[in-house]
Amino acid sequence: MQSDRPIYLDYHATTPVDPRVASVVMEYMLTEFGNASSIDHAYGDKADRAVKQAAKQVADLIGAVPREVIFTSGATESINLVLQGLTPKSPSTHKLKIAVLPIEHKAVLDTCDALVKKGIAEMLLLKIDRQGKLDLEHLETNCSQGIDLICVMAANNEIGTIYPVQEIGTIAQKYNIPFLCDATQAVGKIPINFRDWGISYLALSGHKMYAPKGIGALILRKGYRLEPLIYGGGQQKGIRAGTLNVAGIAGLGEACRLRQLEMEQDEHEIAIKRDRLQSLLLESIPDLTINGDRLNRLAGNLHISIPNIPNKAIIARIRDQLAIATGSACSSGVEAASHVLQAINLPTHLIEGALRISIGKFTTDAEIERAANILIAAVHSWRWS
Repeated sequence: MQSDRPIYLDYHATTPVDPRVASVVMEYMLTEFGNASSIDHAYGDKADRAVKQAAKQVADLIGAVPREVIFTSGATESINLVLQGLTPKSPSTHKLKIAVLPIEHKAVLDTCDALVKKGIAEMLLLKIDRQGKLDLEHLETNCSQGIDLICVMAANNEIGTIYPVQEIGTIAQKYNIPFLCDATQAVGKIPINFRDWGISYLALSGHKMYAPKGIGALILRKGYRLEPLIYGGGQQKGIRAGTLNVAGIAGLGEACRLRQLEMEQDEHEIAIKRDRLQSLLLESIPDLTINGDRLNRLAGNLHISIPNIPNKAIIARIRDQLAIATGSACSSGVEAASHVLQAINLPTHLIEGALRISIGKFTTDAEIERAANILIAAVHSWRWS
């Protein structure tokens, strides 16, 4: 029996919450609802233990230690905490020089732009190719000439390209440069080793890996300090004040525990479904283009362009049947071409026909078959109209 709801293939925007995670969240909302900073009774003790357990679960997934985990509202806050916490509050004789991947999430690019406008920093855009792959020689050359921070994501949220984080970390360590890695799309999908890969700061969000929205973390390597953005209360070593979101933190911890157990098998199965959908579309739409690095991308990512058909025309035909995207969720509602696709020099006619399809652990084989039929029918409808 088919559901009346559209097939959901927008997992890069957000994932459904795993029911096992939801049950943990509900427990800490309804039963164990104490404040983790309340030290005078058992409710606070139980909440504090939940926070400490979640820190260990997050750390275990990414190869860190629990004391390096700072809980935030999500990766955007974590990124802002680093970029704004590193910089002086007023311009100095030395502007921070930040090397940035040009297809970073807007949380990185917009924050860097704001620092540039304030006269606090200058931004150097790193070189990438048509698949979005990073030019490591260009990175190292600039590091040798003096950089204060490297910002390179672990995996791109639109085209799915995976970056050589370990190699970047080696370069960062060679020149003693801090390295901020937005690992939002990668954590729980590919292996990450914070401890051994030379990452100084790592940002992640729960809602990209089957935990609730509004919870995430910054992983802060020992020996690195940040000025807080939020004051009041002294929680989390004074780096991020405010009453802890215990329910969300417990849910994030459970999600990380489950990803550590299930990631390898899940991602293998997701890649098979992605490849099946890709094959079905290419069979019926021979001029369809696959964007990004096809050999080194997230298992669930399928970024396509259908030449000479506006992506909005496709979305208008399928939106009640199939949930996919024309770009990243952070840019939804913005009438501008994707900065990611512009940065990789995708031709205009392919940018205009670009669609992001993202598959997750709850996607079924039947949904893949139906999604292919829906998209193929929409393309043929446009071309024959």
